[in-house]
Amino acid sequence: MRLGETLALSDSQERGIVRALQLVLLGLVGYGAATGRYSIAVTAGLALGITLLPAALRREYGYSMDAGLTLWITGAVVLHTVGSLGLYEWFQWYDEITHTVSASVIAGLGYASFRAFELHSDEIDVPPKFRSVFIVVFVLAVGVFWEVLEFAFGGLVTVYGIDDIVTDFVFNAVGAVIVAVWGTGAVGELVGFFRQRLRSDSNG
Repeated sequence: MRLGETLALSDSQERGIVRALQLVLLGLVGYGAATGRYSIAVTAGLALGITLLPAALRREYGYSMDAGLTLWITGAVVLHTVGSLGLYEWFQWYDEITHTVSASVIAGLGYASFRAFELHSDEIDVPPKFRSVFIVVFVLAVGVFWEVLEFAFGGLVTVYGIDDIVTDFVFNAVGAVIVAVWGTGAVGELVGFFRQRLRSDSNG
């Protein structure tokens, strides 16, 4: 099932929202540079770069990512970037939302990669229940890696303590479970693309 069908949006509407969110990120780059808040400018610039990856894939490989999936990714990075303006400090629930959404994106990408590798290899046959377990474990592992990075770059990234880390893991798991239960169909086309790339690399 396409993500757009769940959201009741057409492709053109989804792409329009993506363009608007990209303009928001561009505005934040300018705001951060103009006010000397360079961490915001850098964060927004990196986020904007991520939102341009679907266009790069289309140009490089001829793969047109589903508009709903593009919106899903873009929404996640925009939520995180806007949070750097102070929303993380002001509202606990905002951090919980961003972790859930970001974790769902990581879960979708992780599942697509795993499933493509499984389909590509004749020697791997994974039971569906294990795929769900893999999604959750994969997201939690990425979460651990991210927390380590936050501590390593404590001068650049605000670290809030153990309670915040535990909360982050809880909502990372929530995002992973949402994808494991309802969201794997949204990345079906991405699975096909990854599988095609594996086949091309094997033949090349």
